[in-house]
Amino acid sequence: QVQLVESGGGLVQPGGSLRLSCAASGIIFKIYNMGWYRQAPGKQRELVAVITSGGSTNYTDSVKGRFTVSRVNAENTVYLQMNSLEPQGTAVYYCNARRRLSTGTDLVYWGEGTQVTVSS
Repeated sequence: QVQLVESGGGLVQPGGSLRLSCAASGIIFKIYNMGWYRQAPGKQRELVAVITSGGSTNYTDSVKGRFTVSRVNAENTVYLQMNSLEPQGTAVYYCNARRRLSTGTDLVYWGEGTQVTVSS
């Protein structure tokens, strides 16, 4: 059974920092591309950051320079360090595991999400 369990969310003041974690089980973690998505109230889910199985990273423009995604394959865990948080960052943050199958389709798993609220 595949599980992605996010943790580390909470309430933080503008300008503050949080570190999200996503612990994976039931998959061969090192072969998956891992992503962080977020969904704000009334908005569509959007990609925040991704780290490939090879360690390459990519970020949505609004978080570049403030967020850092990393992974520790030995721990089956992906992290999202979020600095200089803004109220617009308030959302439920989801962990995502994805790999391309030989058929050309993607195998995708999602976590349940963790709430991040940026407010004074």
